Amino acid sequence: MIEVYIDGASAGDPGKSGAGVFIKGNGNNEQYSLPLGIMTNHEAEFHALIKGLEICLQKKFKIVSFRTDSQLVNQAFEKQFVKNKAYAPLLEEVIKLSTQFELFFLKWVPSSENKVADQLARKAILHQ
Repeated sequence: MIEVYIDGASAGDPGKSGAGVFIKGNGNNEQYSLPLGIMTNHEAEFHALIKGLEICLQKKFKIVSFRTDSQLVNQAFEKQFVKNKAYAPLLEEVIKLSTQFELFFLKWVPSSENKVADQLARKAILHQ
């Protein structure tokens, strides 16, 4: 099983944003630091998940377990609902992408367990 740690970060809310994706599995680790442009922190968290899903699909991974420290993203996916309608299209994209895997898991983890993805997201902000 592939483990994927994701995080989004913003310098301001909204502000310059970035996504961090850290993939563990298949005997190696991969790190992605992806600039996202101007958006809110919550939008960046959703985009980090979308980017991670897209990367895993490109690599043809079949069974993936994602970790996020965003309670909003985790709960939105679990409930398949988000109160803020601005996030609805992002949640729809996550659901659509997640169904393309044989098995997809999303788990909330504390920030202390998501440091690599956080550092990657912050690095992406600096490179815009």
